[in-house]
Amino acid sequence: MSDDHQTARTDSFPVLPWNNKDDIDALIERIGTKQIVMLGEASHGTHEYYEWRAEITKRLIAEGGFTFVAVEGDWPDCYAINRYVKGYDTSSKSAKEVLSNFTRWPSWMWANEEVAEFAEWLREHNQDRPKSERVGFYGLDVYSLWDSMQAVVQHLQKVDPQSADKVKEAYRCFDPYGGNETAYAYDTPFVPGKCEDEVIKALELLTDKLQDHSNDGEADFNAQQNARVVRNAEQYYRTMVRGNAASWNVRDRHMHETLQALLDRQVGESKAIIWAHNTHIGDASATDMADA
Repeated sequence: MSDDHQTARTDSFPVLPWNNKDDIDALIERIGTKQIVMLGEASHGTHEYYEWRAEITKRLIAEGGFTFVAVEGDWPDCYAINRYVKGYDTSSKSAKEVLSNFTRWPSWMWANEEVAEFAEWLREHNQDRPKSERVGFYGLDVYSLWDSMQAVVQHLQKVDPQSADKVKEAYRCFDPYGGNETAYAYDTPFVPGKCEDEVIKALELLTDKLQDHSNDGEADFNAQQNARVVRNAEQYYRTMVRGNAASWNVRDRHMHETLQALLDRQVGESKAIIWAHNTHIGDASATDMADA
């Protein structure tokens, strides 16, 4: 993210009890024209955090012109929500139906009543807007190694079967692990750089080949982002077995890279709202993470 991005900080904001939605007014005014707003939480799954975060986000979208929400969730799962709220998905009957496909633990982190209600609100908000002006919902996290590989291959099989064969061959080095990220992680110390070169080649191929030409206008970008997830997830799981801060920083750098990609691809002014745990959106420069 370039230095000229303006991020809202409320370090000195007075802590006041919020009893109704109007109590948000002072916070919305303080955020002003900032481009990026990061809404943290001290614990995952707490109703009050989710409820107030959603209310703040609705105000920022409706009054501040924010263009997308990016959350601490897997890209493939969250992209399904994105398709629903933008009206690309015409088969799902409700946000709850879309969220029922969240199977990675902890599924309750996003598959819950508060997120479902917000997704329905966002779908209604987008309903009468041109596709280019619809507010999106995306995932920033890096865990979905196998799901993202599958998404890349499935997309290429539709639009470029020859490239699909090349990518399938590149990803074949993961076959012995049968979808088990932990097994791959524990094997990498014995075979350094196990699949690293292959996932980089696959990402380069997609970056060169794909241009948005699909019905929803984002399917090619979705495939490219899934390829980025595969590249960074491979690095994350390879680093994870060391048991230090390095893997955490791989994860946070991926979140940063994903946010930057989302900001860069927006037509006109892009404005982001981030939903993540405080450990991701806080300042870690004074912790041992800074040296990892």
